[in-house]
Amino acid sequence: MATPLVFIDGDQGTTGLLIHERLRNRSDIQLMTLPAAERKDPLRRAEAINAADIAILCLPDAAAKEAVSAIENPAVRVIDASSAHRTTEGWVYGFPELDAGQAELIAGAKRVTNPGCYPTGAISLLRPLIQAGLLPRDYPINVHAVSGYSGGGRPSVEQYEGPSAAQALAFQVYGTALAHKHPPEMQHYTGLTHRPIFVPAYGAFRQGIVLTIPLELRLLAKGVKGEQLHAALNSHYDGSQYVRVISLEESKTLTNLNPQALNGTNNMDLGVFINEEHGHVLLSAVFDNLGKGASGAAVQNLDLMLAHG
Repeated sequence: MATPLVFIDGDQGTTGLLIHERLRNRSDIQLMTLPAAERKDPLRRAEAINAADIAILCLPDAAAKEAVSAIENPAVRVIDASSAHRTTEGWVYGFPELDAGQAELIAGAKRVTNPGCYPTGAISLLRPLIQAGLLPRDYPINVHAVSGYSGGGRPSVEQYEGPSAAQALAFQVYGTALAHKHPPEMQHYTGLTHRPIFVPAYGAFRQGIVLTIPLELRLLAKGVKGEQLHAALNSHYDGSQYVRVISLEESKTLTNLNPQALNGTNNMDLGVFINEEHGHVLLSAVFDNLGKGASGAAVQNLDLMLAHG
């Protein structure tokens, strides 16, 4: 049996570079990228993608759609790391921990769309609680998240690491028009009936995410406690290789959340912090925006697809 040929289209960007780094020393695949002189040649890119067993697209949305439209070989399978197909019918959502059968769906899929970095955290926290009937679908959700500046791609990395780095802001909230591209993805895969309010920010660190969602117990079904929310998450991710729900005992000792704690890994830590006196709960997710939020997730999906054959 021939060694699978994996083509990375867009390996010069932040996500593509890390995918290439994670794959370059593997002997179970043949890795193909295009030299700089051919990266913008549509004919050469079309040839490469049609020759691949699996193509990983690390491109802007428009370019990703163009790449998919160039596929003529029906055997080519695709992992799209852009946001072009995240809610497109016929594409399998590349979050293996979404449901019990999601990893199997990814393994057999022709078209897989990698989740967004922020939605990975929000969906991982909210979907199990909604499915368990503990969180109403019409709850007014607010998602707050701080990411490393690499989340803004090459322009943001240049801003913080280039000649004008001294003038870069230590912290900045963005998306103040509340029209960010991620809320539709969050709503679609959590099952919320209303669009969540999403407030993203960048900090002066390269990578990592802390995402938090505050809940008021008085707005949940009568009698629902924070411990039940924790138990539902714990049950959903029981046995997961990459997603850990920190114990309530551990959460009581944590006084802060470090966005860089899991950098360089494909891991994600979920937390439930409970203030019984005020009836408040804080849900949290910590992970690497370039790991579980991007390149790590793509490689996880690739491995599932390769195992399927």
